[in-house]
Amino acid sequence: MIGISIVSVIILLGVLIFFHEFGHFLAARFAGVGVVKFSLGFGPKIVGKKIGKTEYVLSLIPLGGYVKLLGEDGNEKLSAEDEKMSFMKKAIWKRIMIIFAGPFFNILLAVLIYAFIYIYGVPTLNNVVGEVQKKSAASESGMKKDDKIISISGNKITYWEEIKPIITESKGQSLEFVVERETQTKKLFIKPRLSKAKNIFGEEVSAYLVGITPSNNVVIERRNPWESSIIALKKTWQFSELTIVVFIKMLKGEVSPRNLGGPIFIAQAAGAVAKEGIVPFLFLMALLSVNLAIINLFPIPILDGGHIMFNVIELVRRKPLSMKWQGIFQQIGFVLLMMLMIFVIMVDIERMNLKFVDDIMKHFK
Repeated sequence: MIGISIVSVIILLGVLIFFHEFGHFLAARFAGVGVVKFSLGFGPKIVGKKIGKTEYVLSLIPLGGYVKLLGEDGNEKLSAEDEKMSFMKKAIWKRIMIIFAGPFFNILLAVLIYAFIYIYGVPTLNNVVGEVQKKSAASESGMKKDDKIISISGNKITYWEEIKPIITESKGQSLEFVVERETQTKKLFIKPRLSKAKNIFGEEVSAYLVGITPSNNVVIERRNPWESSIIALKKTWQFSELTIVVFIKMLKGEVSPRNLGGPIFIAQAAGAVAKEGIVPFLFLMALLSVNLAIINLFPIPILDGGHIMFNVIELVRRKPLSMKWQGIFQQIGFVLLMMLMIFVIMVDIERMNLKFVDDIMKHFK
């Protein structure tokens, strides 16, 4: 299990980091900026090769990567020829494009993964009713267990996940359910009721429901390339939005930071889903790719969002922040990032329920 986890997390992080840095790399080349080094990983170099003016490196610590751009620190002594390819000599919009390209490529990776998954085939629940709640709108309309939902108000239903959006969008208006029951087709008119339900955060919210739950019948959902692309864009948007909502709720204290996962948790999750097959593993990769993109866009110095913020400040002030202040903010960002990393690793270790760790943690409670 440990071997699977290690290999899985190396593949997982390797792909995410490669796409992120490849985005920076391509944008830099497009903008005419020289690339000094393209590194997968941090720390000591394992292997490297120089092609043209760029050194391509595989480094020891696989928890990140970087693209070193020509003239990015602003203090390098460059020849007249190199000055033309200096990052800091380019227009601000070009610099922002290069910085933004990393997170954008992570979003692009998620879209590509989701599209591939739905073309390949995703295990999902079919359109058969498992249970009908007593005294619910569905029960009062005559719906029964094992009814197969063929369509809702003219919308063809093949998979269970297609039902909820139609009910939500109805806003309580009556819907025509066409169901198949023992080879017979029946029409049922159901008016969704505004009811109390719990969201993924355990919060009580109001939602339109009809009172049915799915059976446990799992089928493989396959879509054509066009449908898969649309689903991929929707999924990527939903998970991007969810990442931002979770972060805001953490700041408000509505969600515990202990729900965060660090490298140990990611390795465990990667190993677990790898054993389940390629689809769960790719789902995890897409989800983490979205998280990486969104978190990197936060306006925190040392992250891509922080660098974008510096360039926006320069655009507004019409002159850059001094290197001294940029360095101070970068150091603050680095310290905050390290504190967060230590925290999530401690949470990961605590999750493992190791006895000696539990004994230590008791002294801090």
